[in-house]
Amino acid sequence: MITLADVRAAATRIADKVVRTPVLAADALSRVTGAEVTLKLENLHPTGAFKERGAANRLALLSADERARGVIAMSAGNHAQAVARHAHLLGIDALIVMPGFTPATKVTRTAGWGAEVVLYGETLADSAAHAVELAEQQQRIFIHPYNDPAVVAGQGTLALEFLETVPELDTLVLPVGGGGLLAGCAVAATGLKPGIRMIGVEVEAYAAMAQRLAGEPVSVGGPTIAEGIAVRDTGELPLSIVRRLGIEVLVVPERAVEKAIGLLIEGAKTVAEGAGAVGLAAVLAYPDRFVGRRVGVPICGGNIDARILSNVLLRNLLRDGRLLRLHMQIPDRPGVLADIAGRIGACGGNIIEVSHQRLFAAESVQAAELEVMVEARDPEHAEQIVASLADSYVVRRI
Repeated sequence: MITLADVRAAATRIADKVVRTPVLAADALSRVTGAEVTLKLENLHPTGAFKERGAANRLALLSADERARGVIAMSAGNHAQAVARHAHLLGIDALIVMPGFTPATKVTRTAGWGAEVVLYGETLADSAAHAVELAEQQQRIFIHPYNDPAVVAGQGTLALEFLETVPELDTLVLPVGGGGLLAGCAVAATGLKPGIRMIGVEVEAYAAMAQRLAGEPVSVGGPTIAEGIAVRDTGELPLSIVRRLGIEVLVVPERAVEKAIGLLIEGAKTVAEGAGAVGLAAVLAYPDRFVGRRVGVPICGGNIDARILSNVLLRNLLRDGRLLRLHMQIPDRPGVLADIAGRIGACGGNIIEVSHQRLFAAESVQAAELEVMVEARDPEHAEQIVASLADSYVVRRI
């Protein structure tokens, strides 16, 4: 079993290899959630995620013979980059197996650290099985992303730093994939501050640890923006620690994760990937559990594809009412488009996009269909724009 002493030893071992990431009092997020939220910016590691902690500790413990044989890891991205980087720094040959769904940005960055990348399988479990086979064939050392005592102890250094910097925290909220981060941080945090509340967070499509803690059969799968924690097989070592310490694991919907990503950009000026934002998503999805508490939320990773990020931000704007998609049946006569544009402009709205169909879409030859995308300041402003148009036209929000 991992102890606080193991985490402290890991912290000493990796002190000159891993960034001590800053913390940020997130006043804007605190106003939204009703909790006193403090962020730890793990997205500022060179590889963009906390995984460097566990990888650096595990690789530092390799013998000379093991280093000569090379290492292999399986990962959907962040562990891959971490192993690749620290293997590169130590002059160790690295082979990384990644599932086929891994975002291109993570594949490119992993290869950029000098590792050989193999894309294999539709799930992380497929990649893991293939990595184990390759490890046996090539006699490489397998660096497990979460079911390894040295990796778990390394991840625990996050909580050690967090509480040394902000000792008044009474709650830590951490993402759960295989469970290594939650387990390591729970050991460190409860050792430093008995009674601190530890909460793990999973997404609905991949709630393996919550299911196992509840004694239910594991049933996971489906698309998720939090691909970094899309894990079927919870680590047995992390699971035993989480059970022993009685840690609660919450499950959040995809929409809460998307909202958290948007809030972090607007309210904290920091970029988080899906898995890195689930801690804040839990605070948003379960407000009663956090109101009035001093909550530490690590932003565990920032490796999000630019296209996905832009889509998330636009979806959030639509949901918040700051971006309107309006459909109208309008008479096909001169001056109508000018009137509609004038009404939107008079209300202070900004037209982003217009689609005007005259020939085939409308039911009558005397009518046309119009779709307009409009930017508004807030939901109340959006309602003003819709009301102005509805005085003369049939308006439907889509």
